[in-house]
Amino acid sequence: MGSETQSAKVIKLTTDQTWSRMRVEAATGAAQEPVLASFLNATILHHNSYAEALSFRIAQKVSDREMNAMLWREVCEEAYADDPRLVDAALSDVHAVHERDPACEDYMQPFLYFKGYQAVQSQRIANWLWRNERKALALFLQSRLSELFGIDIHPNAKLGHGLFIDHAHDIVIGETAVVGENVSMLHGVTLGGTGKDSEDRHPKVGNGVLIGAGAKILGNIKVGDNAKIASGSVVLDEVPTGCTVAGIPAKVVGKCNSKEPSREMDHGLWVI
Repeated sequence: MGSETQSAKVIKLTTDQTWSRMRVEAATGAAQEPVLASFLNATILHHNSYAEALSFRIAQKVSDREMNAMLWREVCEEAYADDPRLVDAALSDVHAVHERDPACEDYMQPFLYFKGYQAVQSQRIANWLWRNERKALALFLQSRLSELFGIDIHPNAKLGHGLFIDHAHDIVIGETAVVGENVSMLHGVTLGGTGKDSEDRHPKVGNGVLIGAGAKILGNIKVGDNAKIASGSVVLDEVPTGCTVAGIPAKVVGKCNSKEPSREMDHGLWVI
């Protein structure tokens, strides 16, 4: 099956279809590796829905001596009941990982093991807390995620659906940053400020953008839809739609060679 056909098939899966497939994957995994059967039953097979299982998994990961898993699970369940878009976003994100990461062989893999996926879903909970004026708990969760995953995303940062953060080491996304739909980024990316500016001070990343490893995008600047940021670049100025930028400071080096770089995941500097 060609990659375009496979991608289209993934995108069309509904929540119920994805959840059903994950349960089959978990049952198969438990049969193939009996030592993991208890773990797979507790995290996936025991639950009745994707949202229920995700609440359990996030709670498992972020719990510590100060906040146990049961308390976090209640927070997650409350968030998903209040705002079902959080579950839609989690579903879009797992599709994005499955579609774009050649190392991802099934849907349960990011759900269970990929810290980029888990950190993003946890930040979405922190964002819900922030929006509901529960800022103290949101900041507590941000701190916990930084300790646990080595990733620092402010609770007020706005993350679009279909976000794929590969490897996810040393990701920093500031308070007023906005990340559009279907964005992909690698490790070492910073969406930060330029110093001690206050208020609206972080980047606004458009839809379909691909951000290479180690890229730094600084200041309240716009990155246009379907742009590509080359690895190691330092971006200080607006990036036009559909363009590739590279260098320190980053400059436009040409048009992107694909309509939606984030899906293609081609980090080469081939430009037109």
